Amino acid sequence: MSDEPRQPTIYDVARAAGVAPSTVSRTFSRPGRVNADTAARVRAAADELGYRANAIARALHSGKTQLLAIAVADVTNPFFFDVIRGAETAASEEGYTMLVADVQESPVSERRALDRILPLVDGLILATSRLSDSAIRVAAKQRPTVVLNRVMSDVASVATDNSGGTRHAVEHLASLGHRQITYLAGPEASWADGMRWRALREACHRLEITVRRTPPSAPTREEGRRVAARFLENPTTAVIAYNDLLAIGFGQELTERGIDIPGAVSVVGFDDIFGADFCNPPLTTVASPLRALGAHAVRTLLRQVTTHTPRLPPPAKLPMKLVVRGSTTTAPARPTDPVLPPAAPRP
Repeated sequence: MSDEPRQPTIYDVARAAGVAPSTVSRTFSRPGRVNADTAARVRAAADELGYRANAIARALHSGKTQLLAIAVADVTNPFFFDVIRGAETAASEEGYTMLVADVQESPVSERRALDRILPLVDGLILATSRLSDSAIRVAAKQRPTVVLNRVMSDVASVATDNSGGTRHAVEHLASLGHRQITYLAGPEASWADGMRWRALREACHRLEITVRRTPPSAPTREEGRRVAARFLENPTTAVIAYNDLLAIGFGQELTERGIDIPGAVSVVGFDDIFGADFCNPPLTTVASPLRALGAHAVRTLLRQVTTHTPRLPPPAKLPMKLVVRGSTTTAPARPTDPVLPPAAPRP
């Protein structure tokens, strides 16, 4: 005979509360259909007995799991730390649990993850998705969906003001006398990368600044180092990177080669991730409201989940701001010929 204590059942709660078992079931699966006083009595009895409603059974009955999912491009990228924190906090406040899927910058991995996740959740957030618009639409037909850091006309969208943020960065460098800028491009499939490059060209054209772009690259510190080696073949006095990780890796490579930042090259990143102010020198960057992005995406998603309305809200655009630190300064005396030592290969 087992010594394990017997788990209380719905029938035990019904007897303790003086109600029918069906009333206990409705209290936990459809609380809006039970008198408030009765529901309070049922919950008090359940708490006293240590009863916990079966989440799977409740989901089958109500069609709701109280689960949301956020698919992120790379969970090791500090950009997502605060995005996830903001999303999880907002979800928890509304009684939902947030699942996180790391798709590792791969559209194939992202599609596979969605195939597994979508049957389990009430709604989905795609954070900096690498999927095509058509693939995202397929997901959005299956579950309420919000795209983060991207704008689509037929899927709810939450993004930052990439154009405004890029403009601030260019104007800052122009005020320091820089007339040549290199853009360290991000992933080819990144919507934000395209928006930043377009805004960069427009701002540089307006201010009569020469601008060029490196080939697409992964948004990592290692890629920043690799891009730096190619940059030295045709350097400019200033660099704007797709994100902070690229900027940090770029700066580390130049510093190890004896090139002064910001004396020879000024560097600007994007996002103001954790650690951007720990660099040497601290990184000037265009800050994204990361926690607010995650929280706003969840609130937008839950409006769809709870109201079942087909009408989409207009795309949300959250402001960005320039944070000036030590990685930018006035341009060298000869902006067309920055003072750089020979680009010796790394050991």
